[in-house]
Amino acid sequence: MKNLAIARRYAKALLLIGKEDGQIDTYREELDAFAKLIEQEKSLQQVLVNPLYDVDGRKKVLARVMDPFNMSKTMTTFLLFLFDKGRIGFLSSINDFLQKFADELKGVARASLVSATELSSEAIEKIRSALSKRTGKDIILEVEQDPELIGGIVTRIGDLVLDGSVKTQLLNMRESLKRGESV
Repeated sequence: MKNLAIARRYAKALLLIGKEDGQIDTYREELDAFAKLIEQEKSLQQVLVNPLYDVDGRKKVLARVMDPFNMSKTMTTFLLFLFDKGRIGFLSSINDFLQKFADELKGVARASLVSATELSSEAIEKIRSALSKRTGKDIILEVEQDPELIGGIVTRIGDLVLDGSVKTQLLNMRESLKRGESV
């Protein structure tokens, strides 16, 4: 829990810098690309956070990995600052928070839509539009399929879960029958 509070604080600081200099989108893209690389390359991540390796050597590795990204001076400074403070291991969480904060600032919400079968693009657009009306935000919808749902859809926006799946309805019926309620 403490780690999330730390990650949140660093993301908030970077967001404030981005608001001040108008570069939020740049920082967001740079941090996302770099965090995804570090996340994919587990051995690189281990080198950067492992105190058994020499600090100067680890910092040189970080600088060399950052080089081809041609990042803004602010992002380069931010990543080196995270390293110096021993917080480079929080990069993935910091990135998650920054993406979320930047979305909130733009009035955008990310939602997931899981369906039992493939949905038409018209159906997906209707769902996106309904969610947008309900939340008052632009919705970025990630669509997945899960045949285990049997039928229907499950939508998540932050903490809000709208579950219209047949699987859940059947489970609810079973629980009602167990309690002796009429269905």
